[in-house]
Amino acid sequence: MADQAPTAIDALKTGNRVVVIGIVAIVAILALAALLLFLNLPDANAFNARVERIFVENDALTTGDQIKLLEILAQSGTAFSAVLASYRSIIFVLLVFATALLIAALVFLVMIVTLNRRMNEIRKQGIQVTSLLISRGENAVVLNDMAFTLTPAAIETLSVLAEARMDDDVMSGAELEAVISGKNAADCDEASGAMRIKRLRDALGNQMVAELLVKNIARRGYMLSVDKDAIRMI
Repeated sequence: MADQAPTAIDALKTGNRVVVIGIVAIVAILALAALLLFLNLPDANAFNARVERIFVENDALTTGDQIKLLEILAQSGTAFSAVLASYRSIIFVLLVFATALLIAALVFLVMIVTLNRRMNEIRKQGIQVTSLLISRGENAVVLNDMAFTLTPAAIETLSVLAEARMDDDVMSGAELEAVISGKNAADCDEASGAMRIKRLRDALGNQMVAELLVKNIARRGYMLSVDKDAIRMI
């Protein structure tokens, strides 16, 4: 547990850093794109400036039709300025919307990755056993809400492992065979106990449940991977 806690905390910190860096990168890229876009847009007053220049440089235009033409040009310049201003507003709104969508996509992506990691951890850990009830008289086992009917030999093997688990003991195959057969452990074969474990797992049927319930500790033996407070025998 001491090794797992720092790992989980480090993973959380890493995920938070990825989100922050991603958000900053998205905002910076879109801000740069907005700056370049706005700098390259034509000046809204460019058309009006050209019309004003025509007025200044062509003071000989005095007829009614010529003045009317200049007025039309001035009105067109004003309309052009209004259109450009509206375009700038639309582009700004679209950039804000794109920023929000990209940030939301990044956050959702990080959440999906985190959930996938969590699901993988749950899958690796298997089902958590909260209660184990062994009924020798009925040759039955109730694991959480799952009931199994076992052979008397399998029940005996499971009962011996349960008693050892309540004493925090790990049993080798020879010790398991000795307790069940009543012989001395030195006279028992390791393979005989291993065969009893195999038959117990076969009797449980579900490979996930069997591997979860009966844990094989390398070079030490077998034990039930269940909290001893969750075990009950009747």
